[in-house]
Amino acid sequence: MTPNDAEIEYAGFWQRFGAMFLDSLLIYILSLVLLLVVYGGIYLDDPTAYWGPASLLISYGLPPCLILSFWINKSATPGKMAVAATIVDARTGGRPTTKQFVIRYLAYGLSTLPCFLGYLWIVFDRRKQGWHDKLADTVVVRRKAGTTAQVQFEKPLSEPAA
Repeated sequence: MTPNDAEIEYAGFWQRFGAMFLDSLLIYILSLVLLLVVYGGIYLDDPTAYWGPASLLISYGLPPCLILSFWINKSATPGKMAVAATIVDARTGGRPTTKQFVIRYLAYGLSTLPCFLGYLWIVFDRRKQGWHDKLADTVVVRRKAGTTAQVQFEKPLSEPAA
């Protein structure tokens, strides 16, 4: 079943912040467990030390791989799934392309500068798009309150009233 425009809403700042917080927490826990498996308990003595290539791969390679894998396969991360939100193409409402997901991820860096303004932009934008969404031509949507199922689109999203 494809929801109509009355059943969906753009995911707001606090919903997305909560989703990102949950994702960050899950990635931190997974990374810590993997680092402890590779280096043992001694890793906790000085986690800021350079421990070797495995440390670099786990700390800097794992997060983008996990996030992009979830986006490409589910159009959402576990945090977004927890708030029943989905990333969709801003023009068609369909599944974004892999290229859009990669652009969106790389644009996270721009959204942090200056002072996380690109993320705060979500508060003021009528489609709740951060700079990373605008650059990748995506929006984050969810079903309105009372529904927990993920949104799947087959038709274009309409523009919200100004």
